[in-house]
Amino acid sequence: MRTYIYHARDAGGKSVGGEIQAEDEAGATQILGKRDLTVVALKLTVEREVQQKVTVGGKVKTQDLVVFTRQLATMMDAGLPLVQALSSLEEQTTNKNFKPVLRQVVEQVEQGQSFSQALAQHPKVFNDIYVNLIQAGEAGGLLSEILERLAAEQEASARLKRKVKSALMYPMIVSCVALVISLFLVLKVVPQFADIFKDLGGQLPAPTRILIQISNALQRYLLYVVVLVSAAVYGISRLKKTPWGVQRWDRIRIRLPVAGPLSKKIALTRFARTFSALTTSGVPILQTLRIAGHSTGNTILEFAAMGIIESIEKGDGIAVSMAKFPIFPPMLVRMVAAGEQTGRVDTMMQKLAEFYNEEVETTLSGLASLIEPILIVIIGVIVGSIVICMFLPVFKMSELVQ
Repeated sequence: MRTYIYHARDAGGKSVGGEIQAEDEAGATQILGKRDLTVVALKLTVEREVQQKVTVGGKVKTQDLVVFTRQLATMMDAGLPLVQALSSLEEQTTNKNFKPVLRQVVEQVEQGQSFSQALAQHPKVFNDIYVNLIQAGEAGGLLSEILERLAAEQEASARLKRKVKSALMYPMIVSCVALVISLFLVLKVVPQFADIFKDLGGQLPAPTRILIQISNALQRYLLYVVVLVSAAVYGISRLKKTPWGVQRWDRIRIRLPVAGPLSKKIALTRFARTFSALTTSGVPILQTLRIAGHSTGNTILEFAAMGIIESIEKGDGIAVSMAKFPIFPPMLVRMVAAGEQTGRVDTMMQKLAEFYNEEVETTLSGLASLIEPILIVIIGVIVGSIVICMFLPVFKMSELVQ
């Protein structure tokens, strides 16, 4: 039995999704039909798909894939045969995970498979976008140009990921350091001061008494707190891997006060960039929408893309279909409509991708500049409060001695 993730509509037209087990896609569709559900999208779960297709190799870094794509484009443009170019790149690569993958791709191409079919056997390395663009390049005789475009798209995507990670790295490190310092003060320093105050006798100030109580509670229950927090983190991470958990998390993520709009813009950037690259390369519009929705990393936007496919199949235009889903901003819908009228939807999507990418970069720069002073103030307040609570009795030392 295989596990499929499905997106369907019930008799009332309501969108539903979840997991289902069946022998194949036809069986899954039949089971859902018996439940009065009309299938919009059906996808084999990633774990099963990878297990069935990938036979060699492992995870490959984006930078290695970009270098491979650019070098292959240069060799193809110079007139080298595909097998010879792939063999040369397989020999010179130093990535232990990538080398067996390329070796198997060369063997499959030599056996008569197309380049895109050989790449499709390794979804952990070559995703749907990569495979479909290569397939379009093979059909149109523009493989070297498609490879150049692929490398550029990969580099743009990698830059965006690096900027997001770098923007989050600083606050995470500072927060961890602040937590360690605070725990050290509360668990090691405060108890020593508490013993001194106890020997002196007298009534301690209220803030100092509260701090000592917190210190005693942490010393007694810290292990239980760590276990409880670890269990909660593990449970949430497991829940986020289920279809229901992924949908709920994506829905919450795009509604957060500051991170929500940023997350939405990142997803729209990926959608627009993928849409533009695929349509420019001649990939059919329905297949383009499916892949573009999947590339966003957000199930809300992916389900919206599936809904657009369903609407287009009924005869609606792309912009009219997008307008039915609130996740697509009005500006995007209007630009797509203008692109449909002029026959340049791919160009409009490329401009939208550039616009949202600039918005993301501006937001990240602003957050990075804003987070630093806020963190400094928060850490100062926390550490300063602990220190003040410890030294308050010192200011009343004469009263305590008496």
